[in-house]
Amino acid sequence: MIVAALRIARKDLRSELRTKESLNAALSLTIVLLLLFSFAFDPTSDETRQWTGGLLWLVFSFAAALALNRAFARELTNDCLEALRASPVPASALFLGKALAGFTLLLGVELIALPAYSVFYNVNLLAQPAMLLATLALATWGMTVVGTMFSALTVNLHMRELMLPVLVYPMLIPALVAAMRLTAVVVENRPLGEDMIWLRLLIAFDIIFTALSLALAEVVLVD
Repeated sequence: MIVAALRIARKDLRSELRTKESLNAALSLTIVLLLLFSFAFDPTSDETRQWTGGLLWLVFSFAAALALNRAFARELTNDCLEALRASPVPASALFLGKALAGFTLLLGVELIALPAYSVFYNVNLLAQPAMLLATLALATWGMTVVGTMFSALTVNLHMRELMLPVLVYPMLIPALVAAMRLTAVVVENRPLGEDMIWLRLLIAFDIIFTALSLALAEVVLVD
């Protein structure tokens, strides 16, 4: 299953690198929103820096919904999705491959956007690089898993661009809240301490939704 998933992910990433549709759209939206919000608030204020982590993940969630909407929609051309369904590749491997491709794409967008966020809001993200990378990886995987599953559910809807955010955002509330709290720890450069519970919540969220998505992939993709 892992080999098949990696091949699906490589196919999606090669296709995205050729067209750059999702990459350009997600990155442009992220940079523009971060820039606009920086004009709305005082980036030099200590109070502003305390909650900019929440703003960062709000912007990342918008970019995720935009990028992951194309996870299965790009396969509708020439009935490629039907061909993938009819292939001997397990549904769980197909889902995992799509999720890995989306995760790589989103993580790339976030890593490119972080320097802009640091400059716009006058925050130092290098004080706790390990915590920052762990938060990025865990929260991005959580968004990717949920977004990819609902992308498969809404792929045949005419208004999937509108339906995907409506369905995804309520499910992402625990992961986004945890990511916001952990990012605040990095921005304020303070010990994890009592905020360890948010890290555990993020790990639990990823495990639970990954297991559920792999278990339900057959039903979702076949139906």
